[in-house]
Amino acid sequence: MVFTRLGGHRAAIALAIAAALALPAGAQAEPQAKNKAKTATREQQLESRVSQLEQELAELKDMLRQQQTTQQQQQQQVVQAQQQAAEANATAQKVAAAPPPKESFSSAPGVSVALHGFISASAFNQSKNFSFGNGQNAEYPIPRTTAAPSSGSLSGVDVRNTRFWLDFKGAKFTDSWSGGGRIEMDFFGGFNGTGPYSEQQPVPRLRQAYMDLTNPDTGSTVRIGQQWELLFPVDMVSTSLSHIAFPLGFGTGLIGWRFPGVVWMQELNHSSSSGPKWRLDLGAFEGNWNGPGDNLNYLTAGNAGFRPQVEARLHVQDKDWLAFFVAHYSQVNLKGVGDTVATPIKDKIDSLVWELGGNWKPGPWNLKALVYAGKGIGQVFGDLSQFGDIKDKGGYLQVGYNFTKNWSVNAFYAQSNPDDKDVIRWAGKAPFANARLRNRQTALSLQYAAGAYELGAEWIYDKLDYTTNGTDRKKLNGNQVSLNALYKF
Repeated sequence: MVFTRLGGHRAAIALAIAAALALPAGAQAEPQAKNKAKTATREQQLESRVSQLEQELAELKDMLRQQQTTQQQQQQQVVQAQQQAAEANATAQKVAAAPPPKESFSSAPGVSVALHGFISASAFNQSKNFSFGNGQNAEYPIPRTTAAPSSGSLSGVDVRNTRFWLDFKGAKFTDSWSGGGRIEMDFFGGFNGTGPYSEQQPVPRLRQAYMDLTNPDTGSTVRIGQQWELLFPVDMVSTSLSHIAFPLGFGTGLIGWRFPGVVWMQELNHSSSSGPKWRLDLGAFEGNWNGPGDNLNYLTAGNAGFRPQVEARLHVQDKDWLAFFVAHYSQVNLKGVGDTVATPIKDKIDSLVWELGGNWKPGPWNLKALVYAGKGIGQVFGDLSQFGDIKDKGGYLQVGYNFTKNWSVNAFYAQSNPDDKDVIRWAGKAPFANARLRNRQTALSLQYAAGAYELGAEWIYDKLDYTTNGTDRKKLNGNQVSLNALYKF
C-alpha cells in the first residue's frame, strides 16, 4: 500500500517535472512559428506592392506617351491652322485685288457662255463743241459754224461707254479644231429720238460679232465676223476712264476701225516654252469709203467691185513688253457701184499705211508708243477723218506710273499731220468745208483702282489747225475736264 502510494506519488512528481521542463520549449516554438508566418505574409504583401507599383509605373509611362502624342498632334494642328490661315489670308488678298469672277452658263452641250462687261459714268465739262460727239466720245473741237458754234461751255453726265459682251467657248468643229466667239455691244448707237427725254435713252450699238476656230496643236486661230482690223492696237489702247469706246487720240495718232472680215492668226514659235511669243496675223476686211452712194447699203466707193482691205501684222510679246508692225492696202473706186458717179479728181485711190507700235512695263512704269504713215486712209480714221488721196503721218505716246498699288497717273500726247496741199486739194472739190490741217491732243489723268472699281479725274486739251477757204490758217483749242467711275463685271 505504502509502496503503491509512493510510486504513484513519484509518478505524479515526474509528470510535473516533465511538464515544467516542456513549457519553455513550447513557449519558444510558438513565437518562431508566428514570426515565420508574419515574414511570409510581409513578403507576399511586398511582392504584391511591387507588382502594383510596376503596374502603376507602366500606366504612368503610357499616360506620358499619350500626352506626348497628344501634344505633338496639337502642335501639328496649330502649325496646320497657321498655314491654312496664311493661305486663306493670301487667297483673300488675291480675291480682293482681282476683278470679280466671270459668271458662265451653258447654252448647248459642251458650250459655256460667260458674261463680261463694265459700267462707266463720266461727269464732264468742256469749253467747245467736239467732233464725233460731246462727253465720252469727244476728240477734237469743231470749227465754228451756224449749226455748231465753237464758243460756249457745256456739261453733262455720260454713261454710253457702258459695255457688255458674251464669250462662247467649247464648241467642237472637228477633232483638231474647237470653236468659240463673241458678241459685244455698247450704247453709242445714238439716242432714242430727238425730244427732251431722248438724251437719257442711248441706243445699243453692235461693236463686234465674230466666231473663232482654234487648233491648239498648231497654234492657229481663224476669226470670222465683225472685229477690229489689224491696224487698231487692241493690246495697247491708250489708258483712260473717260475715253474707252472712242480712245484718247482716236483719229489723231491712233487709227483703225471695226469691219466684217476674216483673220488668220498663226503662232510662229508655238512649240517653244520660253522666250518671246511671235505671231503672224493676216486679214481681209470689207471695203469702206465715205460715198459716193449709199453708205448704209454697201454702195460706196469702197464696196465697188471686189476690193477688200488687206492687212498683215507681225506681233511679238514677252512678259513685260510687246511690239508689232502692220501693213495695210486697199483700193476704192470713186465712180461708185456701177460706175455711175462723176469722179472729183481721179477714178481710183490706193489706200496704203504702215504702223509700228509697242508697250513696255518696267516696274511701276507703263510706256506706250505708236507711229504710222500712209495715204488715203480716211476710212480707218486717218487723215483726220477726211476722205481723198491725202497723205498723213501721226502717232501717240503715253507714259503711266503706278506710285502705289492703287494710285496711278498717266500723261498722253497724240498728233495727226495730214499733208496741207492734199487736204486743200480734195476739200476744194466740194462746197468748201472747214478743212482740218493738223491736230494735237494732250491728256493728263489721275486714277484710283481697287478690286473691280476704278475712279479718276482727267483733263484733255486739244489744239486744231484748219482752213476755211484753202488760203487762211486758223487755230482752235478746246478743253474737257471729267470725273469718272468704272465698275467691271
